[in-house]
Amino acid sequence: MVAALSTGPGVYRFLDAENNVLYVGKAANLRKRAGSYFARPQMEPRLMAMVARVGAIETTLTRTEGEAFLLENELIKSLKPRYNILLKDDKSFPYILLSTRHPFPRLSFHRGARQPGQRYFGPYPSAGAVRETLNVMQRLFRVRQCEDSFFRARSRPCLQYQIGRCTAPCVGLIEAGDYAEDVRLATLFLDGRSASLLDELGQRMEGASAELDFERAAIYRDRIAAVRRVQATQSVSGTAENADVMAAHVGDGLACVHVLFFRNGMSLGGRSFFPRSATDASTGSVLGAFVSQYYAERPAPAEVLLAEAVEDAALIATALSERQSHKVSIRHALRGDRARLVEIATRNAQAAVASERVSRATLDQRWAALQQLLGASAPFARVECFDVSHSHGEATVASCVVFDANGPVRAQYRRYNIREVAAGDDYAAMRQALDRRFRRWQAEGGAKPDLLLIDGGKGQVAQATSVLAELGVIDVRVLGVAKGASRRPGLEKLIDADGKSSTAPADHPGLHLIQQVRDEAHRFAIAGHRGQRDRAREVSRLQEIPGVGARRRQALLKHFGGLAGVVAAAPEDLARVAGIDRALASRIHDALRAS
Repeated sequence: MVAALSTGPGVYRFLDAENNVLYVGKAANLRKRAGSYFARPQMEPRLMAMVARVGAIETTLTRTEGEAFLLENELIKSLKPRYNILLKDDKSFPYILLSTRHPFPRLSFHRGARQPGQRYFGPYPSAGAVRETLNVMQRLFRVRQCEDSFFRARSRPCLQYQIGRCTAPCVGLIEAGDYAEDVRLATLFLDGRSASLLDELGQRMEGASAELDFERAAIYRDRIAAVRRVQATQSVSGTAENADVMAAHVGDGLACVHVLFFRNGMSLGGRSFFPRSATDASTGSVLGAFVSQYYAERPAPAEVLLAEAVEDAALIATALSERQSHKVSIRHALRGDRARLVEIATRNAQAAVASERVSRATLDQRWAALQQLLGASAPFARVECFDVSHSHGEATVASCVVFDANGPVRAQYRRYNIREVAAGDDYAAMRQALDRRFRRWQAEGGAKPDLLLIDGGKGQVAQATSVLAELGVIDVRVLGVAKGASRRPGLEKLIDADGKSSTAPADHPGLHLIQQVRDEAHRFAIAGHRGQRDRAREVSRLQEIPGVGARRRQALLKHFGGLAGVVAAAPEDLARVAGIDRALASRIHDALRAS
């Protein structure tokens, strides 16, 4: 079986007797690498169990080792082999977005696909790191962070201007050129060019002092002091300009890789990852598999600093360098400050495993308590919860969240934009979402829940049971979660498929799990609804009227104190605004009343 393999580079797949893929690996020499599994006297238990089941080997030849590296990660991601160490990461990394297409750009949180022509800074390890940085940016440079729809509708400065965190470009309290200069300084800071920024601010402070403009000089002095304070809290001695520091820990049935992020010489914080199928693997194996998969879809920094050596480090570094515009080096056996950073990452990985162990023990207790609370004969393996969110019937969105024994399964969350339903009809909205979810399950297969939670009362539960009955879906238990009279946690009513309601003690772990799932569905629905609503409002009703450009729109909003005032105004009142003649005033009045 092994002797027939090529000696060239490529990817190999171990298959069992039923042709299921057990393991995917890459190799510079396919025959030598695949054969090594059968010649090793000692292996990790995970690999020993795999080798005992191998019935066939498939290979794919590649031109280079770098191509083998890329193909291996694509196959691991798509096939999810049982014996590969899998990076479970269901969230993309967040960025800071500078909306350069707007005449007054804004800084904002961004996660997801990046659009050409916009400026992105990051990636950051967490949403918290992005928000902390945005908070710093508001204090330092006062570049706006409000939504464009909010910006367009302002007729007077908001609270951010009053507390000194914005220059109110929405109402013309800063010239476009001065605002662009603030944006340029903010960009220098986000690019990590703090030295250039401090030099420039210092020159401006001296220039203002020479002109005896001491008030403006004091502003630059305070900015310089603030930038230096931020540098003192974020800069770390001995780090490279761009580096990721990684360490792994395996114990208590868990494996964790902790990553510290450094960009432009500044610390962006850290993040813990928990790979699957790695509980009996060595830390070196976990770290090697993590590095290989982690950078398959992410930009790699100039240096990757590891707590220990990993297999194929040179191959991975070469492949990453070919994909980047710079050389990538993977290093271990570090000294001095870099060794200290690796030690910090190792301690964080150990602490994360201990914390996760306690968290999972609590979660296991809640699942067992939920089974007991509902009198189920077997544990629930999968719970789904549906919720509906809207604002007086506008932009109705239904959410579906999924939990299993390990907690939320975010990759399987779904949102449903509700269409052709009367505004505010929660029953019809719930019915449409459930119908779409289970019709798709019938057409495509996949998992279905053991327990279906419905955020609502008897009416919503009736819709759920009706949909399941019509589609012939069986073995799904339905439970409604209705808020109590005072809407306080712990007073929820649990409503079964027959409409009978019951309660549980406020301190019951099973009820806590139901509340957690319900609250997550509520959060996910609200986030989707707000996104839909904001996108719908992104285009002002005034923008759709021919002849009303940006300047006239701003004049109207300022004169009447907002869009509501414009809508309520008579044509003769509209005509009193500079730049609005009687014909245009009548056109505006008719268009707004018709919409």
